[in-house]
Amino acid sequence: MAGYPPPNYGYGAPPPAQPYSPYGGPPPPQNPYAPVASPYGAPSAPYEKPPKDKPHSGGAMPSVPPPGAGYPPPPGGAYGSPFASLLPSAFPPGTDPNVVACFQMADQDGSGFIDDRELQRALSSYNQTFSMRTVHLLMYLFTNTNTRKIGPKEFTAVFYSLQSWRAIFERFDRDRSGRIDSSELREALLSLGFSVSPVVLDLLLSKYDKTGGRNKAIEYDNFIECCLTVKGLTEKFKEKDTTYSGSATFTYENFMLTVLPFLIA
Repeated sequence: MAGYPPPNYGYGAPPPAQPYSPYGGPPPPQNPYAPVASPYGAPSAPYEKPPKDKPHSGGAMPSVPPPGAGYPPPPGGAYGSPFASLLPSAFPPGTDPNVVACFQMADQDGSGFIDDRELQRALSSYNQTFSMRTVHLLMYLFTNTNTRKIGPKEFTAVFYSLQSWRAIFERFDRDRSGRIDSSELREALLSLGFSVSPVVLDLLLSKYDKTGGRNKAIEYDNFIECCLTVKGLTEKFKEKDTTYSGSATFTYENFMLTVLPFLIA
């Protein structure tokens, strides 16, 4: 298919057939010195400052992300309880005052946390309107819990990440239609470090195209949900794929804890 990378996508040939075991087994012996192709493409950089010639169309967005504004480390291990309590946090040093003020305005009870509806309202004040499902995905990926609350540190990370993803969307929406098509979506995901196959790309379009796949294009709010899903699942997979071989072994419990949060958001 023209325009797509070779059909390997960095994952190599499928593993040899093995007898079924519901509990998995030890991985086959590998040469630790053999070169391994990375299936994840270039390093992801979703927290960079957007280009100056692409200002946000809504309110004044902060321009310089503070250090460490990425995903927080998973509390209690990569596969802890999805309902673990969220620990109190503080704004990272150098956080833009607009971000602090936005959080404090949403945190009306002064608890140091805001819930899903408060986060949705806070983001809408910057002309970024998202469905509750997208808000839940944001909260899950930036807290690694399903408690549906978010603190200052995680809120700051969400804010700067959305700023960067907005810039990416605008960069690839070349005709300024408010939608990106299949090839533009593929380029946008590549810019985030994710090289997906044509089959996966078609599945993403059919899922996130508001017309049910007729337009073969997705709008900004669904683009964010698409990015959250691809990034979240890929990061969870990479936690198990320690050699970057494109293969990983999951227990049944770990598989369910990996996938279900994206289904029930």
